Amino acid sequence: MSSNSSPVIETRNLSKRFKELRAVYRLNMKVNKGEIFGFLGPNGAGKTTTLKMIMGLMYPSEGEVFINGEKVGADSVHVRKNLSYLPERVSFYDHLTPLQTLHFFCELKGADKSVAKPLLKEVGLADRMHDEVGTFSKGMVQLLGVAQSMIGNPPIYIFDEPMGGLDARWVKVIREKIRALNDQGATILFSSHILSEVQGLCDKVAIINKGKLVAEDTLANLSKHLHLKPRLEITITGLNGKVPSSLSNIEGIDAVDAKGDKLIVTCDAKARLQVIIKLAQEGMDIQEFKTIDPSLEDVFMKVTSSEEEGGF
Repeated sequence: MSSNSSPVIETRNLSKRFKELRAVYRLNMKVNKGEIFGFLGPNGAGKTTTLKMIMGLMYPSEGEVFINGEKVGADSVHVRKNLSYLPERVSFYDHLTPLQTLHFFCELKGADKSVAKPLLKEVGLADRMHDEVGTFSKGMVQLLGVAQSMIGNPPIYIFDEPMGGLDARWVKVIREKIRALNDQGATILFSSHILSEVQGLCDKVAIINKGKLVAEDTLANLSKHLHLKPRLEITITGLNGKVPSSLSNIEGIDAVDAKGDKLIVTCDAKARLQVIIKLAQEGMDIQEFKTIDPSLEDVFMKVTSSEEEGGF
């Protein structure tokens, strides 16, 4: 679900410096109501620092954060009540059970404790609600963190690497929970290193590198802006990793690579048919071919490398 309404989260020239280290620099970012918004960047790019400043857990050196149009300050407790935060390294008391843990957070948030059991059931922890959290795997602790973040039904969620270090089963559960929260009307801002998950979930992405915002838009618009071209993947019996020399004469081809029996050609749309015809004329045994659109990984690599070279 997405929306073009006014932003529920906005940063204006947001900056943070730790002595000589410039962690975040003049960051301007908008998250609109109802969006699933992916926040990406290499390790050390400033993602966690930014999220903590949005939450009011860290004060900026310069700049401002606005939640639903209201500036966040030291006394903005009422504003932060609209936010729920799941840190990258979530931890709970080892000797409490999940049920006791959620009861504790219900007291902190002034919520009715009756919500605890349904929340544990919702994230798949109902059968472990009376076991000590210290016996849980990382994925189960992460799910407990998601359940804790849902207490009070906040309209805005901020998740820092919610899928980091989890196996495929737990990633799937958290992915589905993010979708479900969004379907219920929540706005979700989350950082992640799992680009395939971000691509499948997000309405819009922002990419930060060395503390600076280098891109923010939908994947389709970013691909268009960066002039990223689809790839033609062709399976050819007996190719054996050799690139046909005849393709060098076709205009509009940017790159050709061969891996085993797969030939991967990055080219203009007009050149695709010419590639297939040329290979057929050479008598090559084409088993199948398909077009692969630019991925989020392509966008990520392009903008971070271009920014390093000063070209974006």
